[in-house]
This record gives sequence, structure tokens and C-alpha cells, in this order.
Amino acid sequence: MDTTPILLTHAGSLGPLVRQRRRAQQLRIDDAASLLGVSVDLMSRLENGQGSVRLDKALAILDGLGLALMVVPKEHPWTRLAEPAAASDTGSRT
Repeated sequence: MDTTPILLTHAGSLGPLVRQRRRAQQLRIDDAASLLGVSVDLMSRLENGQGSVRLDKALAILDGLGLALMVVPKEHPWTRLAEPAAASDTGSRT
């Protein structure tokens, strides 16, 4: 598993990371939504960066997929180690 931190510079960067993690766990979107206690619509909106998703719901999804969100000062050394997140996901939708 890759442990390189990812630097998010805009909200739309989070969705592709969530989708990648879900797929790495071989979960269909409906199965992941059911396991995490959220709707398929919410999962889809988060993964596609469409509409808004409450922060508490996004954090619950991240936690359920084994991901964590950290907030650090911009000058923190980890920001220099982080890879910038892709601006958009060009992969197929699942």
C-alpha cells in the first residue's frame, strides 16, 4: 500500500482518491455505501465531486475506507513530501 501523503488543493481532488481506495478494496459503489451507512447517491457525489457532501459524512467514508484526513500548516515538511492530487479523474465510472 502506498503511504505517500496526497496534497489536496481543491475539493474535487478528494473524490478520485476515495474511488481509488474503494476499488482497491474491490468494493462496488453500492456495497461500499451499504457498509459505510451512506447512500449510493452520496458516495457517487463524493467520488465525482458533484454537489456538496457534509464534512461529517465525508470523514465517516474516509474512516470506513481506512483513510484519514489531516490538516497541517502549509509550511509543514509533509507538504513538501506530498504528491499533488490529480485535478480530475479520467477513469471509467463505477
